[in-house]
Amino acid sequence: MKLVEIIKGKQTDDETVARAYDYVQALGKLPIVVNDSRGFFTSRVFGTFVMEGAAMLGEGIPAAAIENAGIQCGMPVGPLAVLDETALTLSLHVMEQTRKDFEAEGKTYTATAGERVVETMVRQHERPGRAGGAGFYEYPTEELAKKGAKKFLWPQLKPLFEKADVQWNITDLKDRLLFRQAVETARCLSENVLTTVHDANIGSIFGIGFPAWTGGAMQFIYGMGIEAFEARAAQLAQQFGDGFALSDAVKASIRAHQPHY
Repeated sequence: MKLVEIIKGKQTDDETVARAYDYVQALGKLPIVVNDSRGFFTSRVFGTFVMEGAAMLGEGIPAAAIENAGIQCGMPVGPLAVLDETALTLSLHVMEQTRKDFEAEGKTYTATAGERVVETMVRQHERPGRAGGAGFYEYPTEELAKKGAKKFLWPQLKPLFEKADVQWNITDLKDRLLFRQAVETARCLSENVLTTVHDANIGSIFGIGFPAWTGGAMQFIYGMGIEAFEARAAQLAQQFGDGFALSDAVKASIRAHQPHY
Protein backbone atom coordinates (compact mmCIF):
# COMPACT_ATOMS: atom_id res chain seq x y z
CA MET A 1 0.00 0.00 0.00
CA LYS A 2 1.29 3.41 -0.97
CA LEU A 3 -0.19 5.34 1.96
CA VAL A 4 1.26 5.57 5.46
CA GLU A 5 -0.93 7.18 8.12
CA ILE A 6 1.22 8.88 10.75
CA ILE A 7 -0.74 9.18 14.00
CA LYS A 8 0.07 12.19 16.13
CA GLY A 9 -0.61 11.81 19.86
CA LYS A 10 -1.37 14.64 22.26
CA GLN A 11 2.26 14.80 23.39
CA THR A 12 3.93 14.19 20.02
CA ASP A 13 6.09 17.19 19.14
CA ASP A 14 6.52 18.66 15.67
CA GLU A 15 10.09 17.42 15.29
CA THR A 16 8.98 13.82 15.83
CA VAL A 17 6.22 14.19 13.24
CA ALA A 18 8.68 15.78 10.78
CA ARG A 19 11.19 12.95 11.20
CA ALA A 20 8.47 10.33 10.74
CA TYR A 21 7.25 12.19 7.65
CA ASP A 22 10.74 12.28 6.13
CA TYR A 23 11.29 8.61 6.92
CA VAL A 24 8.04 7.58 5.21
CA GLN A 25 9.00 9.60 2.12
CA ALA A 26 12.44 8.00 2.11
CA LEU A 27 10.67 4.63 1.86
CA GLY A 28 8.93 5.86 -1.28
CA LYS A 29 5.55 6.01 0.45
CA LEU A 30 2.91 8.75 0.76
CA PRO A 31 2.57 10.09 4.32
CA ILE A 32 -0.42 11.85 5.85
CA VAL A 33 -0.59 13.14 9.44
CA VAL A 34 -3.68 12.34 11.50
CA ASN A 35 -4.53 13.17 15.09
CA ASP A 36 -5.15 10.26 17.46
CA SER A 37 -8.79 9.16 17.53
CA ARG A 38 -10.85 5.96 17.42
CA GLY A 39 -10.23 4.34 14.04
CA PHE A 40 -7.94 7.24 13.05
CA PHE A 41 -8.97 8.28 9.53
CA THR A 42 -8.63 5.51 6.96
CA SER A 43 -9.94 2.67 9.13
CA ARG A 44 -12.84 4.78 10.35
CA VAL A 45 -13.96 5.80 6.86
CA PHE A 46 -13.24 2.37 5.35
CA GLY A 47 -15.51 0.91 8.04
CA THR A 48 -18.40 3.05 6.86
CA PHE A 49 -18.00 1.73 3.30
CA VAL A 50 -18.11 -1.96 4.20
CA MET A 51 -20.83 -1.57 6.83
CA GLU A 52 -23.06 0.37 4.44
CA GLY A 53 -22.75 -2.58 2.06
CA ALA A 54 -23.63 -5.04 4.82
CA ALA A 55 -26.57 -2.84 5.86
CA MET A 56 -27.92 -2.96 2.29
CA LEU A 57 -27.79 -6.76 2.41
CA GLY A 58 -29.71 -6.68 5.68
CA GLU A 59 -32.38 -4.52 4.00
CA GLY A 60 -32.98 -7.28 1.47
CA ILE A 61 -31.05 -5.85 -1.49
CA PRO A 62 -29.42 -8.56 -3.65
CA ALA A 63 -25.75 -9.11 -2.83
CA ALA A 64 -24.74 -9.01 -6.50
CA ALA A 65 -26.36 -5.57 -6.92
CA ILE A 66 -24.45 -4.25 -3.89
CA GLU A 67 -21.13 -5.53 -5.23
CA ASN A 68 -21.84 -4.18 -8.72
CA ALA A 69 -22.69 -0.76 -7.26
CA GLY A 70 -19.30 -0.68 -5.55
CA ILE A 71 -17.47 -1.45 -8.80
CA GLN A 72 -19.62 0.93 -10.86
CA CYS A 73 -18.98 3.90 -8.59
CA GLY A 74 -15.23 3.31 -8.86
CA MET A 75 -14.23 1.38 -5.73
CA PRO A 76 -11.60 -1.34 -6.41
CA VAL A 77 -13.94 -4.11 -5.16
CA GLY A 78 -17.40 -4.39 -3.67
CA PRO A 79 -17.97 -3.93 0.09
CA LEU A 80 -18.89 -7.56 0.79
CA ALA A 81 -15.73 -8.83 -0.94
CA VAL A 82 -13.63 -6.39 1.12
CA LEU A 83 -15.31 -7.50 4.33
CA ASP A 84 -14.37 -11.09 3.51
CA GLU A 85 -10.75 -10.10 2.84
CA THR A 86 -10.34 -8.15 6.09
CA ALA A 87 -12.29 -10.85 8.00
CA LEU A 88 -15.78 -10.60 9.38
CA THR A 89 -14.39 -11.70 12.74
CA LEU A 90 -12.14 -8.60 12.83
CA SER A 91 -15.15 -6.33 12.33
CA LEU A 92 -16.90 -8.21 15.12
CA HIS A 93 -13.91 -7.73 17.46
CA VAL A 94 -13.86 -4.01 16.68
CA MET A 95 -17.56 -3.75 17.49
CA GLU A 96 -17.16 -5.65 20.78
CA GLN A 97 -14.18 -3.53 21.84
CA THR A 98 -16.03 -0.34 20.95
CA ARG A 99 -18.98 -1.49 23.06
CA LYS A 100 -16.67 -2.16 26.03
CA ASP A 101 -14.99 1.23 25.65
CA PHE A 102 -18.34 3.00 25.49
CA GLU A 103 -19.52 1.21 28.62
CA ALA A 104 -16.32 2.21 30.43
CA GLU A 105 -17.10 5.81 29.52
CA GLY A 106 -20.68 5.44 30.79
CA LYS A 107 -22.15 5.51 27.28
CA THR A 108 -24.35 3.04 25.40
CA TYR A 109 -23.15 1.62 22.11
CA THR A 110 -25.80 0.63 19.55
CA ALA A 111 -24.63 -1.70 16.79
CA THR A 112 -25.26 -0.47 13.26
CA ALA A 113 -27.44 -2.41 10.82
CA GLY A 114 -24.31 -3.56 8.99
CA GLU A 115 -22.65 -4.77 12.19
CA ARG A 116 -25.73 -6.83 13.03
CA VAL A 117 -25.51 -8.55 9.63
CA VAL A 118 -21.81 -9.32 10.20
CA GLU A 119 -22.60 -10.68 13.67
CA THR A 120 -25.30 -12.95 12.19
CA MET A 121 -22.89 -14.22 9.53
CA VAL A 122 -20.21 -15.10 12.08
CA ARG A 123 -22.24 -16.34 15.02
CA GLN A 124 -25.22 -18.03 13.38
CA HIS A 125 -23.75 -19.17 10.07
CA GLU A 126 -20.09 -19.65 11.05
CA ARG A 127 -18.74 -17.65 8.14
CA PRO A 128 -15.71 -15.70 9.40
CA GLY A 129 -14.32 -14.45 6.08
CA ARG A 130 -11.85 -15.53 3.43
CA ALA A 131 -9.11 -16.63 5.86
CA GLY A 132 -11.64 -18.99 7.45
CA GLY A 133 -12.67 -20.32 4.05
CA ALA A 134 -16.19 -18.92 4.08
CA GLY A 135 -17.78 -15.49 4.21
CA PHE A 136 -20.14 -13.61 1.94
CA TYR A 137 -18.36 -15.54 -0.79
CA GLU A 138 -17.57 -19.22 -1.34
CA TYR A 139 -13.91 -19.91 -2.09
CA PRO A 140 -12.52 -22.67 -4.31
CA THR A 141 -9.95 -25.08 -2.91
CA GLU A 142 -6.33 -24.38 -3.79
CA GLU A 143 -6.43 -27.18 -6.33
CA LEU A 144 -9.53 -25.79 -8.06
CA ALA A 145 -8.14 -22.25 -7.94
CA LYS A 146 -5.08 -23.44 -9.88
CA LYS A 147 -7.45 -24.69 -12.55
CA GLY A 148 -9.04 -21.27 -12.83
CA ALA A 149 -11.97 -21.62 -10.43
CA LYS A 150 -13.06 -18.30 -8.92
CA LYS A 151 -14.91 -17.28 -5.79
CA PHE A 152 -18.66 -16.70 -6.00
CA LEU A 153 -21.31 -15.20 -3.74
CA TRP A 154 -22.58 -17.64 -1.13
CA PRO A 155 -25.90 -18.92 -2.55
CA GLN A 156 -27.55 -18.89 0.90
CA LEU A 157 -27.38 -15.08 0.99
CA LYS A 158 -30.44 -15.06 -1.26
CA PRO A 159 -32.84 -17.04 1.00
CA LEU A 160 -31.34 -15.58 4.20
CA PHE A 161 -31.38 -11.90 3.34
CA GLU A 162 -32.93 -11.06 -0.02
CA LYS A 163 -36.47 -9.65 -0.08
CA ALA A 164 -38.38 -9.79 -3.35
CA ASP A 165 -40.50 -6.74 -2.48
CA VAL A 166 -37.66 -4.39 -1.47
CA GLN A 167 -37.43 -1.24 -3.59
CA TRP A 168 -33.94 -0.21 -4.70
CA ASN A 169 -32.13 1.40 -7.61
CA ILE A 170 -28.47 1.40 -8.61
CA THR A 171 -28.09 5.19 -8.27
CA ASP A 172 -29.07 5.06 -4.60
CA LEU A 173 -26.71 2.15 -3.96
CA LYS A 174 -23.77 3.95 -5.58
CA ASP A 175 -24.54 7.21 -3.80
CA ARG A 176 -24.84 5.48 -0.44
CA LEU A 177 -21.39 3.92 -0.79
CA LEU A 178 -19.71 7.19 -1.84
CA PHE A 179 -21.65 9.68 0.27
CA ARG A 180 -21.29 7.62 3.45
CA GLN A 181 -17.49 7.80 3.11
CA ALA A 182 -17.48 11.48 2.14
CA VAL A 183 -19.69 12.43 5.10
CA GLU A 184 -17.43 10.52 7.51
CA THR A 185 -14.35 12.20 6.00
CA ALA A 186 -15.96 15.61 6.52
CA ARG A 187 -16.67 14.62 10.12
CA CYS A 188 -13.00 13.71 10.58
CA LEU A 189 -12.05 17.16 9.31
CA SER A 190 -14.60 18.83 11.58
CA GLU A 191 -13.32 16.90 14.62
CA ASN A 192 -9.66 17.76 13.84
CA VAL A 193 -8.79 14.11 13.24
CA LEU A 194 -7.77 15.39 9.81
CA THR A 195 -6.28 18.86 9.57
CA THR A 196 -6.13 19.41 5.80
CA VAL A 197 -8.22 18.71 2.72
CA HIS A 198 -5.04 17.49 1.02
CA ASP A 199 -4.57 14.70 3.60
CA ALA A 200 -8.26 13.80 3.30
CA ASN A 201 -8.05 13.46 -0.49
CA ILE A 202 -4.69 11.66 -0.66
CA GLY A 203 -5.59 9.38 2.24
CA SER A 204 -8.98 8.45 0.83
CA ILE A 205 -7.63 7.54 -2.62
CA PHE A 206 -4.43 5.73 -1.60
CA GLY A 207 -5.55 4.33 1.75
CA ILE A 208 -9.17 3.38 1.16
CA GLY A 209 -9.47 3.12 -2.62
CA PHE A 210 -11.94 6.00 -2.89
CA PRO A 211 -12.48 6.50 -6.64
CA ALA A 212 -9.64 8.48 -8.20
CA TRP A 213 -12.05 10.14 -10.65
CA THR A 214 -13.46 12.13 -7.73
CA GLY A 215 -10.11 13.64 -6.72
CA GLY A 216 -10.64 12.30 -3.20
CA ALA A 217 -13.41 12.25 -0.60
CA MET A 218 -13.42 15.99 0.11
CA GLN A 219 -12.92 16.94 -3.54
CA PHE A 220 -15.95 14.76 -4.26
CA ILE A 221 -17.94 17.24 -2.14
CA TYR A 222 -16.37 20.37 -3.63
CA GLY A 223 -16.56 19.04 -7.19
CA MET A 224 -20.27 18.36 -6.83
CA GLY A 225 -20.88 21.70 -5.16
CA ILE A 226 -21.44 22.07 -1.41
CA GLU A 227 -25.15 22.90 -1.68
CA ALA A 228 -25.83 19.97 -4.03
CA PHE A 229 -23.88 17.63 -1.76
CA GLU A 230 -25.76 18.79 1.33
CA ALA A 231 -29.12 18.39 -0.40
CA ARG A 232 -28.38 14.83 -1.54
CA ALA A 233 -26.90 13.89 1.86
CA ALA A 234 -30.10 15.15 3.52
CA GLN A 235 -32.18 12.96 1.19
CA LEU A 236 -30.03 9.92 1.98
CA ALA A 237 -30.19 10.65 5.72
CA GLN A 238 -33.99 10.75 5.56
CA GLN A 239 -34.16 7.46 3.68
CA PHE A 240 -31.22 5.52 5.08
CA GLY A 241 -30.28 6.91 8.48
CA ASP A 242 -28.07 9.24 10.48
CA GLY A 243 -24.87 7.98 8.88
CA PHE A 244 -25.54 10.54 6.13
CA ALA A 245 -26.60 13.41 8.41
CA LEU A 246 -24.50 16.57 8.32
CA SER A 247 -24.41 18.53 11.57
CA ASP A 248 -24.07 22.31 11.52
CA ALA A 249 -20.48 21.94 12.71
CA VAL A 250 -19.63 19.60 9.82
CA LYS A 251 -21.32 21.91 7.30
CA ALA A 252 -19.31 24.84 8.67
CA SER A 253 -16.09 22.81 8.47
CA ILE A 254 -16.73 21.87 4.83
CA ARG A 255 -17.07 25.57 3.98
CA ALA A 256 -14.12 26.66 6.12
CA HIS A 257 -11.78 24.19 4.39
CA GLN A 258 -13.01 24.84 0.86
CA PRO A 259 -9.99 25.38 -1.40
CA HIS A 260 -9.78 28.68 -3.26
CA TYR A 261 -8.15 28.21 -6.64
